[in-house]
Amino acid sequence: MTDRILVAYDGTPQAEDALEFAVEEWGAHEITLLYVINPVEAGYSAGVGIPSGGEEWFEQAQADADELFAEARETYGIEFRTEKAVGRPPQTIVNVAGGESEDVDAPTYDHVVIGSHGRTGVSRMLLGSVAEKVVRESPIPVTVVR
Repeated sequence: MTDRILVAYDGTPQAEDALEFAVEEWGAHEITLLYVINPVEAGYSAGVGIPSGGEEWFEQAQADADELFAEARETYGIEFRTEKAVGRPPQTIVNVAGGESEDVDAPTYDHVVIGSHGRTGVSRMLLGSVAEKVVRESPIPVTVVR
């Protein structure tokens, strides 16, 4: 039985499609929106300190996530559970799905829903696929919405 759904949510059209699918499919169950803050986007790298402006960037990323969560609540009229996590998106989604969370009150999840661009061929090889990596590594079932 699927009771606790984790939706990877970053406000992109693909994430919006994933959330819409999750609400249609499991609206009566607990849905958590996960926003992954990717430090690479701020110029972080291993062995390097926080770049100039990094703290401001991080605060803005958190505010952006909160705004997206509020918009989703308003759109669907559902009080979603929300979580923000820092890391590279594929591994962070897999970790949270598997119960590794900074939030001590985080539930265990039964299912992950993630959107996909639907890239194929060279584009997919060059850019990689967050959805594909999550499907390969997730300890729980994953639905990819295209």
